[in-house]
Amino acid sequence: MRPVDLAREHGLSTQAVRNYEDAGILPAAERTVHGYRTYTPSHAQALRAFLALVPGHGHQVATSIMQAVGRGATDDALRIIDESHGQLTEDRRTLQAVEAALRDLAPVPQERGDTFIGPLARRLGIRPATLRKWEKAGLIRPRRDPQTGYRVYDAADVRDARLAHQLRRGGYLLEQIAPLIAQVRSAGGVAPLESALRDWRTRLSARGRAMLRGAAELDAYLRARETAGG
Repeated sequence: MRPVDLAREHGLSTQAVRNYEDAGILPAAERTVHGYRTYTPSHAQALRAFLALVPGHGHQVATSIMQAVGRGATDDALRIIDESHGQLTEDRRTLQAVEAALRDLAPVPQERGDTFIGPLARRLGIRPATLRKWEKAGLIRPRRDPQTGYRVYDAADVRDARLAHQLRRGGYLLEQIAPLIAQVRSAGGVAPLESALRDWRTRLSARGRAMLRGAAELDAYLRARETAGG
């Protein structure tokens, strides 16, 4: 098989196929007397496995998996896959924690005006020092009163503090919470974020299904290598 034969099946360029070989994703090809690469059905199966792994694991991880297989380190390849599945599990847990935190953000009567660190801390049942720590970590961003220098929390700050409080109760670290709070801010509040969470859940499900398809193709490739003694 020529590089173009492998490329056509997947809509790739012949240069992409050569690059995959150079990267160790595909086994080294034999060369003709004129120096042209020649590929076998095993190369085609390796390419199918790699391309099937990419949607679920990402290009870099899929590359590492195929490189490990290529050097005969199947256990290393399986370890990399396990770690990628573990990351997916962690992403699902994070999503569930955010969804639970949003459910616990029961509506509260709108207060007139802003609030200060003491009243907010009492409302949440935490110490003022905890709010200052959250501010330092970027979870909340109260403004300062120009006359007194006191921290002033508006409705959005109170919302962010309540969400942070729920996530902390769920065992999440400040560095894990900060990007989630940032998502709430960029969405303009909790309600728009609910749509983003549905999209997030859909993407995680699609990633899990893609991992299954990648596993099937990789298993077929490994079985073929074992049969061929490669």
